[in-house]
Amino acid sequence: MRARIASTGRAVAPLLITNAELDRRLGQNVSDWLVKNTGIEQRYHMTEGQRPSDLATAAGAEALARAGVDARDVDLVIVATDTPDWPSPSTASAVLHKLNATRAAGFDVNSACAGWVTALDMGHKYIASDPAYRHVLVIGAYGMSRRLDWSDKTTCTLFADGAGAVLLQAGTQPGHRSAVLYADGSFHDALGIYAKGTVEFARRFPATYNVEHWPRLLGAAADKAGVRLDDIALFVFTQLNLRTIEDVMRRLELPLDRTHWTMNKWGYTGSACIPMTLDDAVLAGRLKKGDHVAFCGSGGGVAMAASIFTWT
Repeated sequence: MRARIASTGRAVAPLLITNAELDRRLGQNVSDWLVKNTGIEQRYHMTEGQRPSDLATAAGAEALARAGVDARDVDLVIVATDTPDWPSPSTASAVLHKLNATRAAGFDVNSACAGWVTALDMGHKYIASDPAYRHVLVIGAYGMSRRLDWSDKTTCTLFADGAGAVLLQAGTQPGHRSAVLYADGSFHDALGIYAKGTVEFARRFPATYNVEHWPRLLGAAADKAGVRLDDIALFVFTQLNLRTIEDVMRRLELPLDRTHWTMNKWGYTGSACIPMTLDDAVLAGRLKKGDHVAFCGSGGGVAMAASIFTWT
C-alpha cells in the first residue's frame, strides 16, 4: 500500500502581532529589517490559556472534515512539535482526546522544525508496512510564543503559533514517492530551548546552511522518486526566510512561482509552517491531480528532511 494525501487543514493562532506592534514593544524599528531580510510582516500568537494541542486539534479536525472521515476511523495520530503542551505525556494524547479519536494510537515527533516532514515519512511507512493503518493524521503544531524572550529581538520578532495537518490514506496509487532525512549533530547547541527556558540562538549558525543543503536533499529525493526537479509543480519549504527560498530556487534554476510562502502573513510557525503553507496553496488552487509536490524542512539540531508526493 501507498500513502496518499487525502486532505489538508490548518489553524492560525488568534492574536495578531504586527511588525508595528513589535516596534512599539521593543522601542526600535525592527519592521524594515524583518521585511527586507525575512519577508515577515506579521505573526499570530496563542491567547492566554490556549495550548498547542488546541491548534493541532483544530487543524486535524479540518483535515478530517474535508476528507469526510470520522475521527473514530483514524488509526494513528502523529504530532510533530518541539513546543509540546508539557514535557510528558505526549501532546498527541491530548489531541486524541479532543478529536474523540478513540481507536487511534498517537505519539509526538521532535526533530525541531523538520518534524512534520519527518512525521509524514513515518506515517507513510506505517501505511506501507502494516495493513492495520489506513488513516494516519500527521499534524505539525507550534506554540513558541510561550518560549519567547521579549528582550531578544533576534527571536521574538520571528516566531509564531499555528498548526497544520494532512490526512494520509492507504491506497494503491503512488502518493508518497520518496523521503530523505539528514542531521548534523555538531549544531545541537546552536539553536533551541536550553537552560534559560526560552528559544535562543546560542551560538552562530551558518547563514547559508539551508541554501547549501536544501538543493542537495531535494536532488536526492527526486532521484529516489524517479522524477526530475523540473517535473515538480510545487516546492514547500520551511517558512523562516523568503530570501533563503529565493536563493534556493535560483540554485535549482527554477522559477520562484513554483513555490508558495506564508511567512509574510503568519510569521514563522516552525514544525507547523510546511503543512500550513501546503493548505494555503491547496486552497489557492496551486495543485492538480498528478502534480508532484516537494516538501523540504530544517530545524535545530540540525535536522533536515525532504519528501516528494504525487497529488491524487
